[in-house]
Amino acid sequence: MTCRRMLRLLLLGCLFPLTVSAADRPNVLFLISDDLNNFLGCYGDPLAKTPNLDKLAARGVRFDRAYCAFPLCGPSRNSMLTGLYPNSTGIVANAQIFRQTIPRQVSMPQAFRQSGYFAARIGKLYHYNVPNSIGTNGHDDPASWELELNPAGVDRLEEHPAIFSLTPGQFGGTLSWYASPKSDEHHTDAMMAADAEWVLERCAKPNSRPFFLAVGFFRPHTPYVAPKIPYFDWYPVDQMPVIGNIAQDQADIPPPGLGSYKREQDKLTDELRRECRQAYYASISFMDAQVGRVVDALDRLGLSDKTIIVFTSDHGYHMGEHGLWQKMSLFEESARVPLLVVAPGTTNPGTSLSEPVSQVDLFPTLAALCGVRPPENLQGQNLAAMLANPEAKGRGWALTQVTRTGGRRRAVTAGEPANRRYFGYSLRTPRWRYTEWDEGEQGRELYDHDADPAELTNLAEQSDMQDTVRDLSNQLAEAVKTTLPPSGTLPEVQPGLWAPLLVDP
Repeated sequence: MTCRRMLRLLLLGCLFPLTVSAADRPNVLFLISDDLNNFLGCYGDPLAKTPNLDKLAARGVRFDRAYCAFPLCGPSRNSMLTGLYPNSTGIVANAQIFRQTIPRQVSMPQAFRQSGYFAARIGKLYHYNVPNSIGTNGHDDPASWELELNPAGVDRLEEHPAIFSLTPGQFGGTLSWYASPKSDEHHTDAMMAADAEWVLERCAKPNSRPFFLAVGFFRPHTPYVAPKIPYFDWYPVDQMPVIGNIAQDQADIPPPGLGSYKREQDKLTDELRRECRQAYYASISFMDAQVGRVVDALDRLGLSDKTIIVFTSDHGYHMGEHGLWQKMSLFEESARVPLLVVAPGTTNPGTSLSEPVSQVDLFPTLAALCGVRPPENLQGQNLAAMLANPEAKGRGWALTQVTRTGGRRRAVTAGEPANRRYFGYSLRTPRWRYTEWDEGEQGRELYDHDADPAELTNLAEQSDMQDTVRDLSNQLAEAVKTTLPPSGTLPEVQPGLWAPLLVDP
């Protein structure tokens, strides 16, 4: 290793921004998919046809153990874009934004704007009601951007009457899908890719300011809509797998672990399960094609050598594992996200990293790589040293939390609602996933990923695992402390904002 390379690694290991001149500041292309799990070829999925994301992974670093802070769109996106866990943003439901709870917090794109970057958003970065908010600003944060573009295609404007749904007429939170006869260019995500090309062309011409361009694709969020040709045709429905042995799998899972199940999913037959999976894969491949179009534009315009590319999703997604569909669980399928980073001059092509990381880590990492001064209260770790050196270690865990409704096993304290919201927290280490529901009062889960990557056997009650449970419980408690604001309490909120979260809906 050359002295110059060693010096670079030492600099990348610093916690806060590098000293980077304005002329040398890299651009950032921040790509995010909606409700995407790790059904990607670059993550070893045998069915996925995702050539563009596979090529992107080959250009940089693939994080194999990356996790969201909260497996729901609004809380996850607010957390990612502020660099704070939900316990500090105060956002644990959709239709909220951090300006209601911590209004003075500087967001990631806002910090880039304050450092002289041109910050633009296309599509969904903060929360949107999908599909009904497509074409609007949704629950956006105006302070984060100089430019917002909100195209809407046939998937929003024309095709709703044709979409199949388990609950007719409902799409956003319900399993629903449609093989569209219209080609790519008529659909919202393709329109966003075209808008991204337009923005990149204008950034390339003067090339006087670095840019932070965020593109938030809607697919594969429900309804799973994509052109039938070629995307649905790539996945013959009779070749789609169906998860079996559900009753046996669920036998050792405490009730909150299955709390994301929806009654409407009782309507699923094996035929519908296969159609659902086909549509989900088709939507992923359609989104992949649009990612390819944006990255190709970056290359064509000569911007790649000075642009950091990030690709991720807001959270994972179930396709029948443990009898669950969609999100809001603390299993690997729901908590884990794809995370690809290409940082020219820092990352080595085709590198994979197995250290557990969180999306909360993205803000301090990008700030460090770009010489941007972040807020001092960020709660993530800087991953820059890992990006430069695959042998570098981080803090060794990632934390995901979620809410549930119900009473405690122990007596309810005076004045406390008998049916109340509580948290489940899940700690992911290189070997273990350890989950506590309501501080263990509603159950615990322990899965050994060395022997059981599908998380089929809950070891938490086994006598020979109690030392491991105790150690991980202590580690979890310490991790949760790092997610709280300095006061150690949730932030103040507008009157009535939390009321819907404290009782049954």
